[in-house]
Amino acid sequence: MQLVVPPKQCQPLKIIALGDSLVYGFGDPEKGGWVEQLRRWWMLPDSSGHVLYNLGVRGDRTQQVAQRLEVEFRHRGELRNRLPDMIILSVGVNDSARLTRPQGRNHTDFALFESEITALLEQAQQLCPVLFVGMVPVDEAKMPFLDCFYYNHSDQYRYKEATKLACSQRQIPYLDIFDQWMAQDEFWRLQRLSADGLHPNTLGYQTLLENVINWEPLAAYNATFNS
Repeated sequence: MQLVVPPKQCQPLKIIALGDSLVYGFGDPEKGGWVEQLRRWWMLPDSSGHVLYNLGVRGDRTQQVAQRLEVEFRHRGELRNRLPDMIILSVGVNDSARLTRPQGRNHTDFALFESEITALLEQAQQLCPVLFVGMVPVDEAKMPFLDCFYYNHSDQYRYKEATKLACSQRQIPYLDIFDQWMAQDEFWRLQRLSADGLHPNTLGYQTLLENVINWEPLAAYNATFNS
């Protein structure tokens, strides 16, 4: 299923964003993260009026998002016999973490992750058009997170590449935040991460929002913001 968006929407859309703390906006006490800011913008009087539900849960892995996907989807149509028009997914970083030590096992075994991300995408695609926003690179020097989770760029890259491939095979647009941010220098990246080394800070989420609203598959929804 390809996401085909007409340049002008006659009717505001109902959109759900599902995933982990990157969707939830943890680390941004000022603006609430990129999803919250996008939600507020879409409520402005001269905006599109799209409705965006933030369904991010801290710590969620792919399996947990898949478990709640359809129930969340079925309860966000607002009006009787209506369902959401689009799903934005963002998950995978928690799957990639190593447990208890830098060389420990991954929180989700890589082969299992490949099958779970495939199942999640296919499940979502059966419901409506899907977009996928990728993960942010961590600060490896700040690990472990919560004294037991070791995130690293090598595993992040491997898991995001598997996700990107699975999206490509299903014609699901994938926004590669990891590569975009890694293309910047280390100082630039560290400016955008919270003290925990895992979550973006307010500046980081602002940058992420700009990445998202200037992304071609979503740009048609954001003409008001870019004008």
